Parts: sequence; structure tokens; C-alpha cells
Amino acid sequence: MAFLSSMVIAAPVLAVGQMAHDYAGHDQASPARLVRLVRNATQSFLDVNNAGPAGYGPAFGCVSGPDHGAMGIHYVNGGLVGDGEIDGNHPEALIYEPVGDRRKLVGVEFIVDAATWLANHDNAPPVLEGQLFNFVGSPNRYHLDPFFELHVWAWRDNPSGAFVDWNNRVSCEGQ
Repeated sequence: MAFLSSMVIAAPVLAVGQMAHDYAGHDQASPARLVRLVRNATQSFLDVNNAGPAGYGPAFGCVSGPDHGAMGIHYVNGGLVGDGEIDGNHPEALIYEPVGDRRKLVGVEFIVDAATWLANHDNAPPVLEGQLFNFVGSPNRYHLDPFFELHVWAWRDNPSGAFVDWNNRVSCEGQ
């Protein structure tokens, strides 16, 4: 599948020692259910060294916003992208902010090929824990077939909202 083969680019994984307390920037008082689910599911990936053995690899370099904010470096699991399903406990991509030679987990992205999803789900877009996915058509900046995606900023507050693509509190300048 062209979509899957263009998603993952092999690159070395850099060591980082980070703890959950490094993420005090996220509102801990009343996070949405999906944010809590993602935090629980990705706790082990606070250390980027756990991403590779779990099938995740960096893709696309550090993604900056067209006029502000960034997403960071996506570590994509091609097997999860290629399965055509969405599972809140297994995001297709982990998103890390580069800080020198370290990587700090800031969120995740759920991704599914649009044609595959629509063919198997009554032509309805994906929804996860009440959050509707965004449609990204083709052509797009990633040179991928059309897909649905949903960002979840579980480890870094986003002043625009926990499910918005671009985060003004994430930067690519630290690499």
C-alpha cells in the first residue's frame, strides 16, 4: 500500500530520560476521557527508546505550522496505520518535540487511510471517544493518499484545544 510505505522512514532513536512530572504543563484537573486514555496507553513512550521496539519510527522530520506552532516529530507505526482500524490504546503515531538530542513526548496522532476506512465503515468518518477525525485530502504536504487524522495533545497543553492539529506550545527550534 503506497500510503503505508511512505509513512515510516528509518532513523536512529535518541536516548532521553524523562519522567511524567516533566509534563506539568498539561491541565491535570479535568482532562477529556480521550486525553486520559492516551496518557495511560502511552506512558511507556515517555522514554523515546521504547518507541522503536514497539514498531514506531520517525517520519517527515519535525513538522512546523504554516504560520505558527508545530506538531513535532511523528514516530509512526506502519503496521497500525496499515490495519485500517482505530484503537484508542494504540495510536498510529507518537509525537515528540525535539529538545537538543532528546525527544519529549507531547501527544499522539490517530491516522487511517480514508478509502480503507470508508469502504469498511458505511462511508462514515472515524470518531473516537466523541472526537470526529479530520479529513486530509490529496495532494497534501506529506504526499500521501487521502486520510483521516486526529491529534491528541495528551502530554502538552494546547491553548487551542487538546484535539487541534497545530500546537503553539510545541516547537521545532530545539533540534
